[in-house]
Amino acid sequence: MASLPLKCGVRVLLVKLSSMGDVIHNLAVVTDLYRAFPAIEIDWVTEAPYAELVALHPNVKQIFPIHLRALKKQWWRMSLWAQFREERGRLAAQQYDCVIDTQGLVKSAMVARGSGQPVSGFSKSVARESMAAQFYARTFDIPREQHAVERNRQLVATAMGYKISTHADYGLSTQMPRPAWLSGHSYIVLLHATSRADKEWPIDNWIALAKKLNDQSLLVVLPWGNENEKSVSEKMAAELINAIVPPAMNLAEAAKLLANATGVVGVDTGLAHLAVAFNRPTVGIYVSTKPALTGLYGGASAINLGGKQSNHSVEAVFEALLPHLPQPA
Repeated sequence: MASLPLKCGVRVLLVKLSSMGDVIHNLAVVTDLYRAFPAIEIDWVTEAPYAELVALHPNVKQIFPIHLRALKKQWWRMSLWAQFREERGRLAAQQYDCVIDTQGLVKSAMVARGSGQPVSGFSKSVARESMAAQFYARTFDIPREQHAVERNRQLVATAMGYKISTHADYGLSTQMPRPAWLSGHSYIVLLHATSRADKEWPIDNWIALAKKLNDQSLLVVLPWGNENEKSVSEKMAAELINAIVPPAMNLAEAAKLLANATGVVGVDTGLAHLAVAFNRPTVGIYVSTKPALTGLYGGASAINLGGKQSNHSVEAVFEALLPHLPQPA
């Protein structure tokens, strides 16, 4: 086990505000810290919508949700400013031995600085926004050309004075109850929805893939996050013999769905990263983005297909998932 550096003690605050994938990537840091220092207390400040994700890790003691996104969208509302001041006040009332911003943005650096204690973070040359480094008391040159999970882990390990000797472990329990509305059959989750149109995979491809999965005696579950996505899920389900369009779910309920899945296929979306964090076989279809630095990350069961201007066939996606599927009797 490591010994804490002189300037760091046993109470640590991690700052990773958003987005969903970034927050999930940072969970491995908590596992590393707890393994290095079993008596450590780890708190985390994050955007309010992702507090449920952070809470999935058993070694996060206290979560400080903030509402920066809401404030940005409705900056004229005095009630949101009052809420934000209250949130910063609760954070500033804490005492930490080490505060580490693993996001490297000006907004995350300012939130970290709002703790009132010295902050560690990426150096100017490697931070996502170079100006963020101006808010840090200690900075570290962590190489950019590696996956975000490993960058997070290396930053915190360097700041806290321990060495990384294991593969990334998101620290989430897979022993979660199945959603009450779901039968006991094996199922595949198809995450067809994403935040940008240029990340989408054609709906006809999704339907063709789902039919192949039905042929394997597998139920297909088609989650959605808004009415338009629900409409797409319903259109797909109408073409299939064994599919469910689930009810609306919060992140905690979506976690139960993913944790119990036989496999998951998704486009570039945060929920696909959550499936990997639960060690579920997951195929990521990358149509317009490069997966090398921020794609699915978690060993052999995390399969990235594609990159910019890629258009993977249904057969290629099915063949990537097939080795991880149960064989029909």
